[in-house]
Amino acid sequence: MTTSPPRTRWLFAGQLGPLFDDGGPIMLVEARSVFGRRPMHRAKAHLILSALRHRAAELGDRVEYHRVERYGEAVDGRDDLEVVDPTSYAARRFVRGHGMTVLPSRGFVTTEEDFRAWADSRGGRRLLMEDFYRGVRERTGVLMRGDQPEGGRWNLDHDNRQPPPKGAARLGLPDPWWPQEDEIDEEVRADLDRWQADGAVRLVGDDGPRRFAATAAEAERALDDFLESRLGDFGPFEDAMLDGDWTMAHSLLSPALNLGLLDPRDVVERVAAEYHAGRAPLPSAEGFVRQIAGWRDYVWHLYWYLGEGYRTSHNALDARRPLPAAFRELDASSIESRCLSETIEGMRRHGWAHHIQRLMVLGNWALQHGYDPVALNDWFVDMFVDGTPWVMPANVIGMSQHADGGIVATKPYAAGGAYIDRMSDYCGSCRFDPKVRLGEDACPFTAGYWAFLDRVEPRLRGNHRMAQPLAGLRRLADREAVVAQEAHRDRW
Repeated sequence: MTTSPPRTRWLFAGQLGPLFDDGGPIMLVEARSVFGRRPMHRAKAHLILSALRHRAAELGDRVEYHRVERYGEAVDGRDDLEVVDPTSYAARRFVRGHGMTVLPSRGFVTTEEDFRAWADSRGGRRLLMEDFYRGVRERTGVLMRGDQPEGGRWNLDHDNRQPPPKGAARLGLPDPWWPQEDEIDEEVRADLDRWQADGAVRLVGDDGPRRFAATAAEAERALDDFLESRLGDFGPFEDAMLDGDWTMAHSLLSPALNLGLLDPRDVVERVAAEYHAGRAPLPSAEGFVRQIAGWRDYVWHLYWYLGEGYRTSHNALDARRPLPAAFRELDASSIESRCLSETIEGMRRHGWAHHIQRLMVLGNWALQHGYDPVALNDWFVDMFVDGTPWVMPANVIGMSQHADGGIVATKPYAAGGAYIDRMSDYCGSCRFDPKVRLGEDACPFTAGYWAFLDRVEPRLRGNHRMAQPLAGLRRLADREAVVAQEAHRDRW
């Protein structure tokens, strides 16, 4: 009796950890066209290539590694390939169109079938993250005491989200553990230089030294470091911002998770274990578990549940302005608002910013100024080292820009300078005053908030959560002057 040879498993760039390897022959494909579709942050391109090449080096004789222009050059005409279901609509169409054996997706705490059953049971309505997250905790037993949550509450945000310590330039935590570059990174850097010189790619931002894990071993080291030195402070300061501290108490693990280098189930179990061992407070442990087992899984599942058209078919606030050059080029030189300037400059240096900088600085600014949500979504995908097609639509189209009209978030995440002043030290060194909305010192975020409400008022009148802000707008004595000022403002 003869047996057919084992299928070769093609692993994509989001599937590079042990979780995706069942021991058989592996194929990895480095397709240069992927990096040339739109401008991309150089640190992101470097990280993906470094991770692919490091994985190939680890696999040795078990891997066939292809460097091609397009994927088809490596897979056309083959009938021996299998894949773990990839992480974008385009990739899923491609592998099915080539007749590959498709295995269920991996790399998340819950399965696509779990989510669809949960969503269908609600008739597709009120798909609230908090409800989903509670169900995940109940099914997995993470941070549970019997059938009740540890501490008696499912959400401990009330104990978190503190402003930064008054007068502090940094949180005072040890610097994160950083990976050491090697000859593979040197080769990647040289290749990117050549590709850009040849006009094959357009890269934006700085590259080097590499700050994010490119191997499973590096990712485990980064996780160990976070648990030992920053988890305890993560909860209280997860929403805080300091001008001189770009990492704060954040884990910096999202790129490793999205490359498939860490199993998120192991991550949340290790975080929970730190709490049970008395080495981390419950609010920090719960806040981090909610980001991974709650929000990360939730936006992954919404990507598939809401459909491929979700990204391009919603523009509830009629936002159509193109992204400014300062965003596209990551050039903060023309930006005077300290919070926005520092966030853009940090992106240029690192290809990363933490979630409040993304939501309440970048997203808030784009929302107020009516930037095209599809262009903004794609910019977030391309300019962040952890940007993927699946992670951004619910975050950007839904939560940040309210372009979907309330499918993901019940109201726009718009705020004036008072929020940024409370949660950061940016305003102390800024030429604008967060308390002023009219005149030379008027904060672009504060004035921009009222101009935004003026612009979208007709579209938000029926939203009960916006009743109070819109009532405040109607009482604003200088409403017309503020709106006129923001329409002609040339300093930001």
